[in-house]
Amino acid sequence: MTQEELDALMGEDVDLDEVQEEASSEEATPAEDEEHYEATAEDYKVSATHNWPPPPPTDDNKMVHQLDDVTKESEEKASEIFDHIEKISDELMEAEGTLACVVETFDSNIELFKTLSVKFPDVEAFKTQLEKNETSKETVVTHIESLQTHGDSIMSVMDIMQYQDIHRQKIERVINVMRALSTYMNELFSGNIDDSKRVASARHLPGDSSTEEVVSTDEIEALLASFEK
Repeated sequence: MTQEELDALMGEDVDLDEVQEEASSEEATPAEDEEHYEATAEDYKVSATHNWPPPPPTDDNKMVHQLDDVTKESEEKASEIFDHIEKISDELMEAEGTLACVVETFDSNIELFKTLSVKFPDVEAFKTQLEKNETSKETVVTHIESLQTHGDSIMSVMDIMQYQDIHRQKIERVINVMRALSTYMNELFSGNIDDSKRVASARHLPGDSSTEEVVSTDEIEALLASFEK
């Protein structure tokens, strides 16, 4: 209540009932706040579009079955990759050995032309051949070093591929834990009565609202009446 309303009340110019009604309307919760609360609460409701029950236990949905396929394919593909890498490595080593023999030939030629150049300094052909053999040797040595670098890279790739096998083993460990957990749960929920000998579950219980094939009261009375006849 404001000071002016209080002064007016003291002067008996204002009806007390009207003042109380105005104060009550001011204290009411705004409609906007209620709408905001309802909108926020909707975010926490479970969507009705979820597919229940879960998918059937077919081969495409069985987790362990899928993981077994992954580990099997992973092992097969890794084996194929190792075979290709080993083949490339063997070819590089063979090429390196061939070029090493070429280097030995160049070394022999260089020694020969050096001797000839000393004995026959006026023959330019000996000096020319000496320079050509030395240049060719350097080129071959460069290729050998390149092959060795590629060989080291292949060895690094093979080391990295070892992690593929480690990942496979980790997946297999998960599979073993899942199978052990499944066996434990089966034992935990096992019973002394065979499932085929158990009483069938009731289709409808008092309070159910979404049960299919529910028998109405009229249908029950009609069924009882037919028995009496």
